[in-house]
This record gives sequence, C-alpha cells and structure tokens, in this order.
Amino acid sequence: MSSRYSCARLARLAARHPCRRTFATATANRPAEHIRIVEVGPRDGLQNEKKSILLATKIELIERLAQTGLRTIEAGSFVSPKWVPQMANSSEILQHILQTPPASPEPITYQFLLPNAKGLDNFFASYESFSTSKQDAYPTPPPSPGNGNGPALNTSSQDPNAMPSASSGLDAAGSSRATSDIPDIELSIFTAATESFTQKNTNCSIAESLERFAPIMSRAKTLNLKVRAYISVALGCPYEGPDVDPHKVAELAVSLLEMGVDEISVADTTGMGTAPKTAELLKTLNAAGVDKSDLALHFHDTYGQALVNSVVALEHGIRTFDSAVGGLGGCPFSPGATGNVATEDLVHCFHSLGAETGVNIEKLAEVGDWISGELGRRNESSAGKAILSRLKKSR
Repeated sequence: MSSRYSCARLARLAARHPCRRTFATATANRPAEHIRIVEVGPRDGLQNEKKSILLATKIELIERLAQTGLRTIEAGSFVSPKWVPQMANSSEILQHILQTPPASPEPITYQFLLPNAKGLDNFFASYESFSTSKQDAYPTPPPSPGNGNGPALNTSSQDPNAMPSASSGLDAAGSSRATSDIPDIELSIFTAATESFTQKNTNCSIAESLERFAPIMSRAKTLNLKVRAYISVALGCPYEGPDVDPHKVAELAVSLLEMGVDEISVADTTGMGTAPKTAELLKTLNAAGVDKSDLALHFHDTYGQALVNSVVALEHGIRTFDSAVGGLGGCPFSPGATGNVATEDLVHCFHSLGAETGVNIEKLAEVGDWISGELGRRNESSAGKAILSRLKKSR
C-alpha cells in the first residue's frame, strides 16, 4: 500500500482504534524496527511541579532510569530559576553525572536545555571546570580513550576516588561491569512555531530566538557537543489556537538544520494534535526537504491522543520519540497542558507493534511508580500500572 493511502487509512481509523495491531510497521518477514526513546522526565517532566523537589530525588530518578535500558535522558535545564525554580540545581546534576556516571547496561547520552547565552555560560562553567579538573588531576599522559564517540573531554580518564557504583554499569546478565567512559553530553535549544508563545516563553520573537542560538551552536561545535532543537506548539498554541501553520514549522526546521542543529524535536506542547494534523505536519516537513532521520516527535497527552499521534508518526517513518516516565510533565507557559506521553505506554505500544526499544518495561514501570509516589501524584501510565499489577500477582 502506498504511503499516501496508508496515511489516509490511519487518519480514518486512529480515533476509533488507537494502537491496533494493523498499524504495525514490523511484520513476520521483516526485521523489527528499532525505536529510540528520549526520556525527558527529569527535565520536562519535573519542571512544572509546584512542590520543591530535592536534588537527591532528581539524581535518584536519573540513576533509576539509567538502569532500564534507555540510551538518552534529558537531565536538566540551565534556565533562570526565577522562571523555572525546579531546574535551579541543574549544574549540580551535570557535575554528578560527569563525576559519578550512573550505572547503566549501555552507554547513555545526557541532554541539558539552554535558553540563551546566560544559560550557555552557566552550563560551560560546570562543564569546563570538570574538564579542567580532570586535566589537572593527570599531569602524566592519560590512558587511552574509550569509544571515542563522546565530546572532547572523553580523552580524560575517570576519577579513581569515585564511588564504585559510579564507575560501573550492568552487563546483559545484570551484573556490574567496569567502565571508564564519561557519558556523552548534548545540548538542547528551543523556539516555537508561534510568535505569541515565543514571547511568553522566552521574551523574544522567533527571529530573535534563532539569533540567540548562534553562540550556543558555535561553542558546542568547538567542543564536539551535539545540539538538539525543540520547536514548541507545533500542533496547537495556547494563545493562537489549534491551527498552527505546518509550513511555519517546516520553515523553522530548515533554518535550524542550516544552523547546524543535529536533531529537531517537533513538540505538541499543548496536546492539541490529532492524527490528521500530525500526518499533515509530517508531510509538510518531508516536502520541505527535512529528512525523517533528523526528526523526533514530542507529544503531550492533554486530549488522550498522544499514542495515536505517535503511531501516525511511526507510519511516516519517524524513529525517535520523546516521553516521560509516569506521564510526568506539563508546561509552565502552556496553561492547561497536561503531562508528556508516558514512557511506559509508548514502549508498550511500540513493542505490541513488533518494534523494539531496548527498554526493560518492567523496570521502567517500577521507576514510574516510585517517582509518582515521591512527588505525591497519580501515576499517569496505564501500561505501567497494569504491569505492576501483574508483577504483584506473580510474586
């Protein structure tokens, strides 16, 4: 079936039959597709919480997530604590990750969001001080670098005085394994598809937001740090309504790629997206020359359409998706927006379609239950709660 008619069929069926097996992209005679999950719970998931969250809780959340098989975790944001108080200790989180990398079965990339030059300065104050301290600690030539895939400071070795759990991971059997690799760090920047939201969120126009990215891009590339860009309210704006022009999103995406951005996360910040609108946006991006491999989709579940929209994106060739464990989240600048699509629900849906994520959903469900309890909020993951119920019965 052609892509055009497949998309039309999906749009007709999505509202009535979310996540039907007929949507599967993997069949018996075709290898399973690998889907990359970007876990945004520690940043996007926590930023809207009203009750102050202890630094130790944030670090423990990251460490628990690191043991589930996730390969990318958004860990913090160097924004003004005046506007987003929950992110005030992101520098401490960055230092902890660099000095005592969380144990994990596979190497993990940690992302940090930067809004402007001030955030850039604050990030690099922590990042470069760690690099300098490592160079000072080893006046003799350091050991051979690890896999060479990370930023420039991967050429330094691990602190020998670090706690054992900080310099170990888990092998396939669950036992610890030693590693001297420092985790890869990536930066994230953000703009929006509407002028109103950009003004409310960053106090500048869309054009001015792009200008602010220039020093971030330059500095990041100097240190071989990848940069991800978010385009917020791509499928609906709290100030300008649900009908955001997909051509504006495509124009922004092209501009960001021309600046040197490595990946663009197109975000349905308000959760207003529907199956037909998602399909139309992806077709418009494709027509503008934006490659599917350069895109991620970021859905909120305000109207319960996040999984439906995710399957639409999957059928259009998208293979990277953002989500938050336990359905954490909300946006300080998007009144009424609820949490991100729950990582447990997204993983369960993709697995049911024959795709693979590398994520241990049972461990993930336990993390979602734990952090929901720590925050004193309801666990918003349907799949997570069902899995936990099944595990309790089997024990």
